[in-house]
Amino acid sequence: MIKKRLIYLLKDSKKYIVYDILFKLLGLFSQIIMVFTITRVIQKAMYLNLTNTDILMFFIVFCLVLFIRVFSDKMSTRCSYLASCDVKIILRKKIYEKLLKLGTSYRQKVSTAEVVQITTEGVEQLEVYFGKYLPQFFYSMIAPIILFIILSFISFKISIVLLIFVPLIPLSIVMVAKIAKKLLSKYWNTYTGLGDSFLENLQGLTTLKVYRADEDRSIKMDKEATKFRKVTMKVLIMQLNSISVMDIVAFGGASIGMILSVIEVINKNITFSNALMIILLASEFFIPVRLLGSFFHISMNAMAACDKIFYLLDLEEIKNGKKVCDEKNMQIEFSNVSFSYDEKRDILKNINLTFNKNKITSLVGKSGSGKSTIANIISGKIKNFKGDIFISKIKLLDIDEKNLLKNITIVSHNSYIFKGTVRENLLMADENLTDFQMNKALKQVNLFDFLQRENGLDTKILEKGSNFSGGQLQRLAIARAILKNSSVYIFDEATSNIDSESEKMIMKVIFELAKEKTIILISHKLSNVIYSDNIYFIEDGEIVASGKHKELLEKNKDYKKLYDLQYELENYKKGANI
Repeated sequence: MIKKRLIYLLKDSKKYIVYDILFKLLGLFSQIIMVFTITRVIQKAMYLNLTNTDILMFFIVFCLVLFIRVFSDKMSTRCSYLASCDVKIILRKKIYEKLLKLGTSYRQKVSTAEVVQITTEGVEQLEVYFGKYLPQFFYSMIAPIILFIILSFISFKISIVLLIFVPLIPLSIVMVAKIAKKLLSKYWNTYTGLGDSFLENLQGLTTLKVYRADEDRSIKMDKEATKFRKVTMKVLIMQLNSISVMDIVAFGGASIGMILSVIEVINKNITFSNALMIILLASEFFIPVRLLGSFFHISMNAMAACDKIFYLLDLEEIKNGKKVCDEKNMQIEFSNVSFSYDEKRDILKNINLTFNKNKITSLVGKSGSGKSTIANIISGKIKNFKGDIFISKIKLLDIDEKNLLKNITIVSHNSYIFKGTVRENLLMADENLTDFQMNKALKQVNLFDFLQRENGLDTKILEKGSNFSGGQLQRLAIARAILKNSSVYIFDEATSNIDSESEKMIMKVIFELAKEKTIILISHKLSNVIYSDNIYFIEDGEIVASGKHKELLEKNKDYKKLYDLQYELENYKKGANI
């Protein structure tokens, strides 16, 4: 079972496979020499012709052969290791390069959990395929032929019988392969599905606990795990059954060879020493192919993983642009842009938008109206949209992705703060930042005083910022965004789920930033967008109204109704608190 494309992809590893086969053959020849020497010594001992010279020669040959065998086994193992190392490095590099080519939109085509699984478990399976299976495959084809040629000088009849039995093992392997292919495909699909569920439930564990939905999810996970267990057991049963078949063929073939040798000695067609040599080497006809059979099951798993890897590597790439934005003129225009995740529901419907440079443009509307989708399109996370988008008068898809990411920064309500220190998180914006620049940004978001009471820039941050409040984490995320010094900032519900004091601080920073940057503000809370230069009111993926806050209150009943409702709720809260 050879995957030509895989071998071509990893052509640098082929030399280690060749070396591995050569060292295995060296070990085989040393084994033949040892058996030949032993049988001749026994023959002479039986006829009392054994001399001290014969014993000395036997001892010398034994030591030499033992050294060669140990050396060849050690070098074979080393070559296997080097081949498998190359496989891991090359494949993971290819997967990484492919993800870079797919860019920020890769999750539209493949899940993160699946990428993680094929990069770890999948590549590990292929390590065994290259390091063990392939060298053993070629060696098991060559070894029986070499043994046949040597033993045919002793007894052609016995040699041909042994050789005939050898192909029966690969034939049984091929039969198993046909059954196993579908089963292993199902195994990997179940495995990746379980991985997806596990990752999602782990990430949302706190939410599940809050809503007491963890037990229900646990039951669903148990069902998926049971399904995976059953598929795994089917794979193991298939493997054990096929091993039994191979053992019957291998041991049966060797036994027949031994029986024929005894018969030939009785008929005086061959000498006792020659018969003994055939008996001792008969198993060597089958051991390489039998060992190949045990590696075969791992290789079948590897082939299933390989299909997943090649599926990822073959994903269609949207051609990355080469043009560069004009950082001083970052005006963004949408012209008849539509988008849908599937054919059932359109998320955006022929929308036309303009985000003017150095202005605050706000997107408001109910949840699910398409606001965040617009943000994801602008930042390059979504590329399969219809219509035209221009940034600095250049089509979005013609802009180099690195340049796009440099000039556009999204700050969402769940911006990720990494475990480490405040300094390490801020240096992600620019590794050349000075302490003065970082402290200045922290002062802008009103975090400097708090951190001075801790350990300044070297204040430790625990996993997911669990030792900081939600407002502090959000302000730290905005400080990091400011230090990146992008031309365009998208604040996607950046003030949701935080206290009112932090919200006021963040909004103050956003409006200060708008004096020299293009700001896109997405908010469900209309009180935050009152002073925007322009507001787009979106419903069901369509722009139903646009203008300043006062204009929208006058000309759009739905906007006014939504604002009045929020205003009453906010004032009711204030009254309740009093």
